[in-house]
Amino acid sequence: MRVFTSFSLKIVDWPMVSKWIFLVFICLNNTSLCSQNYTEDIRQWKEHRIAELKSETGWLNLAGLFWLSEGKQTFGGSVTDAIRFPIPSFPAGVGYYEKKGNTVTQMLNKSIDIKVNAVFKKEAVVFHQDSLQQPLISFASYRWTLIRRGDRIGIRFRNLEHPAINELKEIPCFDIDTSFRVKAKLIRPILQTNIPIENVLGQTIMQFSPGKLHFTIQGTMYMLDALTEGDKLFIVFGDETSGTTTYPAGRYLYAKMPGDDGMTVLDFNKAFNPPCAFTAFATCLLPPKQHILPIAITAGEMKAGSH
Repeated sequence: MRVFTSFSLKIVDWPMVSKWIFLVFICLNNTSLCSQNYTEDIRQWKEHRIAELKSETGWLNLAGLFWLSEGKQTFGGSVTDAIRFPIPSFPAGVGYYEKKGNTVTQMLNKSIDIKVNAVFKKEAVVFHQDSLQQPLISFASYRWTLIRRGDRIGIRFRNLEHPAINELKEIPCFDIDTSFRVKAKLIRPILQTNIPIENVLGQTIMQFSPGKLHFTIQGTMYMLDALTEGDKLFIVFGDETSGTTTYPAGRYLYAKMPGDDGMTVLDFNKAFNPPCAFTAFATCLLPPKQHILPIAITAGEMKAGSH
């Protein structure tokens, strides 16, 4: 008697499978091609980095940072203004700021055309502590808004025609070294964790940390506390190159937010200088003592700027 066994046939997209097998074969047998792709990725990253620094929201156009005190303070371009913007042609008596605790009110001189969020406005502008984005004030090629650092509130002033924008041509970098592109595992804490991070103002700011990154470089295991910025991990670190070939106050690094397995990649070839390397008007975070790696990370950006 003949016995028939039922079975199902799964349809496979063989052209697609063949394509991936071909790509894997190419990378295994032609490392130069894969190396070229990675080199191009780093080139594009460097290009984007320069463009970002030169953009309207970049760091090269910063021209002032003025901390507010309690009460009323006039601002403008005159020596008689309590807050004097460092532009000779800037009009005097543009308005005043009044700080009452965590709330700041800006009153504008009605005879001067000032825009608030790209719209001409004469009435008072109130800056609230809980606002996700503070109003952007503009006059000619100048922009300013308020920033909050701990218990301090200040005016961040930009000159969109700042000479530093055209002066920066490139940022020196170490040669690409793929041994500094490593897998890392984010170990999440049971309870939400905030860690103390000091900034260049001497303040200690509590920052949310999603966990510790565990990774290995050249056979040695290291750990760094991760911070977050948007949908990315943000890492502040120093190493044995800090103060010699790289910026003394450490460098920064972004990484993709890991999935359920906790895995991500730390590519130190994309380690970059903090804003304080380019301007005196930034409020950079400094690497905590436990973030000073006992190894020379000879990858990523080197010393740049004059600050």
